[in-house]
Amino acid sequence: MTNSTTTLKTPGAIKPRTVQKEEWDELRSVFPIYIALAKQLEFEIPFGQDRRTLPVKSDPDLFGSVTAWLNSMDQRVLVYQLRHLLQMTTLNASESGLRALILRHLRKPAKTTADRDKIDFLLVQFFALCAPAKIYHKQIDLADTAAVMEPVLGEVDSTPLDWCEPLEKMIDTLRTFRSLRDILKTNFIEQGRKVKESAGGMFYDPSALLAFIRFNFLLRRSFIELMHADLIAIRSGIMQLEASGIRFLDCTQTGMSPNESITRIKQVAEDWKQPFQMEYTERSVSQAFEKLLGLRADVERGLEKLAAKSAPAAKQQTVPALPIKELAGKKLAQPEPAKAAAKIEIPSNLDFETCMEQIWEQLIAAPPTRGRSMTTIRLGAARILLSSWEVGAFVSEDGPSAEDLRRAVVARALVTAATESSRETGNATNLDRALTVARVEVTRLLECVDVAKQAKDTEAAVNLGISAKRLVSAIDEAEKL
Repeated sequence: MTNSTTTLKTPGAIKPRTVQKEEWDELRSVFPIYIALAKQLEFEIPFGQDRRTLPVKSDPDLFGSVTAWLNSMDQRVLVYQLRHLLQMTTLNASESGLRALILRHLRKPAKTTADRDKIDFLLVQFFALCAPAKIYHKQIDLADTAAVMEPVLGEVDSTPLDWCEPLEKMIDTLRTFRSLRDILKTNFIEQGRKVKESAGGMFYDPSALLAFIRFNFLLRRSFIELMHADLIAIRSGIMQLEASGIRFLDCTQTGMSPNESITRIKQVAEDWKQPFQMEYTERSVSQAFEKLLGLRADVERGLEKLAAKSAPAAKQQTVPALPIKELAGKKLAQPEPAKAAAKIEIPSNLDFETCMEQIWEQLIAAPPTRGRSMTTIRLGAARILLSSWEVGAFVSEDGPSAEDLRRAVVARALVTAATESSRETGNATNLDRALTVARVEVTRLLECVDVAKQAKDTEAAVNLGISAKRLVSAIDEAEKL
């Protein structure tokens, strides 16, 4: 969107009138958001500290002056500035505040393009906040969207609209993408904007709003999932370079120096955990993500050079046996192919901790090859596929989210291994025990997804949700026996 300088027209003070309780409650819900916006943008706030928390009882005079100020703020604040505030503060966790802000903009008799873009953004924020964990990671349909958005839009017919068909086609294409590069080859952001602009007043039809909410959320989710896969690869590569004594790297493809410090590269990768903080256009998004892909290319090129130098020595190295507590975060030399591929035999009474230890040892003894999005581990006759973020939880990350991911993987591995054993032997004793453990973990994981969402940790929520879904699939498969 091209910004142009406009003359601010501040509405005059609204004359005192009888204020309904619903009006006053809504004003009290949105007022803290506007105060925070003014502070962030360094706008003057015409209310002293003692008047920045509105009283519970309505005040007609205060209602008029606050409403006039909010109207003037609406003319000044751009959508990306609103996005930055909500994604960087706990204000985004207020369901009542978001709902009030959406309804305030929807009720405007004459809506500008800026109003439309704010409504578009706020609606998907509300969906992301209020969507239950059980649908957060499925292929969400319009009926799901209608159920979540009912507190804002009321009961809405979820029958697809013909003129929204371009959005549906883009959603179908999203499901085929396997890398961030795939999505950057499209112009989906611009295509979605064109559909929105061509709609005119029809954009505000509740059924149309459902279609845009669903499209925006699924597009955002795809960006997050694919971006995170690249970040895991970058961080894993940096750790390998550091462990090998590399302190500087050629990062010219990223636009950095040909002798950039590993410390600086780690910080750049870490900064990507922050929400997108600029105007959200096709060009700005593409430029930002191209830098991320360039950073991954620089790191991988450094790994290739390291591998070329260390290949002769690697053949002579063996993997020392380490206590499980010392395995986390260490990068050991890759063993000979025959040893890495050996099937891990498991005891019939494999417990949770032993299973975690065997998974940990396999991943650290044979680090995933460069660029691989999925990694296979073996437990008995079972083969378990792990995503890059699940591998990262074992070998390069720590914290509550990493622990939750490790537990999800172990539970899935136990069920999968017990399922294969039951098929071979006909004995379901171990399978029953594994399913009991797995069902407990599913419940815990879904709670963790909700906690991550409330904390605005979208990355953790997405990853935990996908791992939970895979565990549920393993349970469903086992229950068919």
